[in-house]
Parts: sequence; C-alpha cells; structure tokens
Amino acid sequence: MIEPFTMGYTAIGGLGIFILGMKYLSDSLQSLSGGLIRKAISSVTSNRFLAVIVGLVVTCFVQSSSITTVMVVGLTNAGLMHLTQAIGVILGANIGTTITGWILAVKVGKYGLLLVAIGVFPMLFSKNDRISATAKVLVALGLIFFGLEIMSNAFKPLRSDESFMNLMLTLDAQSLLSILGCVAIGCMMTMIIQSSSAMLGITMALAATGAIPLYTAVALVMGENIGTTITAQFAAIGGSIAARRAAMAHSVFNVLGVFIIISIFSTYVDMIELFVPGLSNFVDADGSRPYIAAHIAMAHTFFNVTATLVMLPFLNQLAKLVTKLIPEKAGAEKGSFKYIGSPGTMPVAMGISMVFEELKRMQEAVHEVLINAEKFLQRDLKGRDSIYREVKKLEDETDVMQHEITSFTVTLMQAGGASTAQSDRAYNYVRAADELESIADYAYSLCSYMKRLDKHELDFSEDGWKDLRAFHHEVFAFFNLVCNAFRDEDVSSMRKIYDEANRLNDLADEVRKAHLVRMKEGSCGALPALTFSDMAVALRRIKNHTVNLHEALFAENSTAT
Repeated sequence: MIEPFTMGYTAIGGLGIFILGMKYLSDSLQSLSGGLIRKAISSVTSNRFLAVIVGLVVTCFVQSSSITTVMVVGLTNAGLMHLTQAIGVILGANIGTTITGWILAVKVGKYGLLLVAIGVFPMLFSKNDRISATAKVLVALGLIFFGLEIMSNAFKPLRSDESFMNLMLTLDAQSLLSILGCVAIGCMMTMIIQSSSAMLGITMALAATGAIPLYTAVALVMGENIGTTITAQFAAIGGSIAARRAAMAHSVFNVLGVFIIISIFSTYVDMIELFVPGLSNFVDADGSRPYIAAHIAMAHTFFNVTATLVMLPFLNQLAKLVTKLIPEKAGAEKGSFKYIGSPGTMPVAMGISMVFEELKRMQEAVHEVLINAEKFLQRDLKGRDSIYREVKKLEDETDVMQHEITSFTVTLMQAGGASTAQSDRAYNYVRAADELESIADYAYSLCSYMKRLDKHELDFSEDGWKDLRAFHHEVFAFFNLVCNAFRDEDVSSMRKIYDEANRLNDLADEVRKAHLVRMKEGSCGALPALTFSDMAVALRRIKNHTVNLHEALFAENSTAT
C-alpha cells in the first residue's frame, strides 16, 4: 500500500537534490568557461547560423535554456541584439538544453554518492578556483544522479497502484484529447517549477519505474517545451517592444513545433522507438525500464533539432509574425538600457557578460561626448547651443549607466557563487564605469568653460586656440587607443598606452608653459587666462581618467608590465 506522505516528501526531497545539482553544474561550468560565454555573446552577428551556435554553446555551459532566453531578452531590451539575432540564439538554446536529457539518461544513479564523495572535499577546501570548479562538476553530477535515483524509488509504488494506473489509462496519449491533456499537464508543471530540466527528470523517473509509458512521457516533454517559455515572458514584462517580441518568438516557435508533432504524434513516437536501441517497454529483473530514458532524451533532442533546422530559413517571417502580434504603439519611447531579472538570481558569468556589454555601450556614449566637445571648440561653428544640449544629455546618460552598472554588479556579487577571478573582473568593471563617467563629466565641463567665454564675449589668442584644439585632438586619440584595446582585449598594448600617457603629460606641460608666456606678454586677459587653465586641466583630467580606465580593464595584467 502506498503511503502518500512518505512518497511525497521522498519525491520532493529527491527533486530538491536534483535541482541543487543542476544549479551547481550550471555555476561550475560557467566558472570553468572563463571568458567563453562573454565572447560568445559578443560574437553574435546577423549571421543566423552563428546565432544558433552561440545559443547552443551558452546553454551547454549554463545548463538552462531559461537562463539563456532571459539573457537574450535582456540584451534585446538593451538594444544590444536585434530581433532576428535573438530568435537565432533562442533556437540554439532549445538545442543546447537537450544535453540535459542525455545526462539524465545515463544510468549511473547508484554511483551518485560516489561522485559526491570524490568531489566534495576538493570543492570545499581547494584554493585553486579551477580545481574547485572541476570538483563542483563531479558533486553536481552526483547530486543530479542521486536525486533522480531517489525520485525513481519514490515513484516505484505507483506502478502497482490501481488509482494511479487508471489515471494513466486516461492519459495514455493514444487519442488527441489524451495527448492534449498530457501536453497541458507538462506545460503547467514546468510553469510552476520554472525548470524544464527538473520536469524532464520527473518524467524520466516516472517512465523508468514503469508508472507511465513512452507515449505519455513524450507528450509530457512536449508540454515542458511550451512551459519553459514562460520564464522569458516574465522577463519581458515591463521591457521594450523588442524584448517582448523576442520572448513571444520563443513561445510561438515552441507552440508551433509542438502542434506539428501532435498532428503526427503516433508516427513520431514509433520513429523514436526505431531510432534508439532497446525497446522502451523492456522490463528489467528489478521491474525498471532501462532503455526508456534514452528514448525520451531522443524524442526531446529530435524535436528541438528538427524544429530549429526547419525554422532557420524562416527567421525573418517569424520576426514579422511576432512584430504583428506585438505592434509598436504610437508615441512609445524606445527603451533605454534596463537590466532584466533580478541579479540575485542571475548566474554570475551571465551577469558579468551583460555588464561588459553595457560598458562597451557606455564607452560609445562617452566617445560621442568627446566628439561633440571637439566640435564645440570651433569658434565659428553654427548651432553651438544644440551641441551643448547634446553633450549634457549624453553626460546625464552616462551618469545613469554608471549607477546601473554599480548597483547591478554589487547585487550580483552579494548573491555569492563568484570565483575570485569573476569577482575581481566584476569590480574592475565597476571602476571602469566610474572612470568613463568621470571622462564624460570633464568633457561637459570643457564645454561649460566655453560657455563662460561666450557669456562674457571673450576669446583666446589664435595660438591659444591652436594649443587647446591640438591637445584635445591628442587626448581624444588616446581615449580611442584605450577603447580599441578594450574592445579587442589587447593586453599587449599596455606598454604603448603608458608611453603615450607620458608623452601627453609632456605635451600638457608644453601647453601650460606656452600659456604662461602669453600671460606675461599680456596677450591673454585675466578671465580668459583662468578659463584656458580650467580647460587645459579638464583635458589633462580626461587623459588621467583614460589611463585609470585602461588600468581597471586590464588590472590583472598591470603588475606584470
């Protein structure tokens, strides 16, 4: 006789261990991936095949398509990814998540505790981040297999329970109504648990004990594919139009794919039976079904791979469809950057990657500030007031970006789970954001000093203007040099950066000496002299903060140079 309470807490406990194992696996693989995730995100272009590969690779490392799609929604909302790119990455994530099914299909449940025993002490006590992360992978796999084993044992009594078996006869997935019922249950359970991997584990555990047949299991998996899209929908709430469209594309893709499979369901399951060695309904001596997990994993993989390959040529049409489903409202503002989801629940590697992308966007805003400041130094330029307003607007934007990056990163780090290298990189990015914001401040100050001249209808000598413009041009070129090294991650440029900084110090001294000479000669009045000094100091501060920016971005290498 089944004891519902005992079976319930055993199954839930096994599920808890399983989910903990999945989280450990995700965290440790991200830590081992180094900069791979960030580089993968940065490499996304309009090439749809590359976008799919990026989605696949990233999902393999984070072991969750939900995490990948939330990241995609966030990047789309930030304007860092176009809709077609986002859809491509989401399709790749759907393939990447099938890896989990094959991990679960490996029948090594009895060795779960052995893997935990091997990995737990290096994970807890090793000072080496890489050894600790590798050991954490072993512990994670051990917890996953052990949790799955506990769930399987908890579900074993169900195969002899008359009430449960009568329910399964109703949900045998042999009729359209029954298939739809199984799909709905799989969808609802995944929405509640918020993890398709966990639901896949439950489905495999039920099937392995003989509680449900292959047809029912495959129908549940189809429902899980729809249910997992709800995470992206939640992430898109309050986001930009592009973000909501990316989330909708994920849902439309999975729903369309599932309904196509439903139309040929019996043929599809029979085909899976032929593809995988061993009969799914083969019963072992202990009453378990050793081959059915592999059949479920194959059904999951074949569905996602085939659906992606079929949909790939029609990405533009899918983008048009979701654009019609979510039209842009008249007068709606284009969303500025906004982080999606709580950084406290976001994987550290993913969060750091998003900060890196936002830093690049912030650098572009500062670049625009310096371009406009250079224009402002032209005395005969028309529309000076509009340029001044643009500089002020961009400077305000950098203030917001700096605040967002700092708040987001601090919250991300407080959640824990970051390696020493990840923690150092995150706080270096915070420092870099602070330096970029300071550069924008001084560029705005430079324009404000020019406004002072305009207000009092004063001017510099031609030599003074020439020195200022030349110095600004050199400082701007230096900023571009540092930013190019940042984008290319060119550590070898460090010596060149410092040599150039020293040259600019000498140039600043020359500008100052020439200014003093003009003052002694009486060719520069008191207020223009003070204004010139303020502007020269602002340019020198921009140079200093640019050096600090380089040190922040390459902090781990600065001591070696």
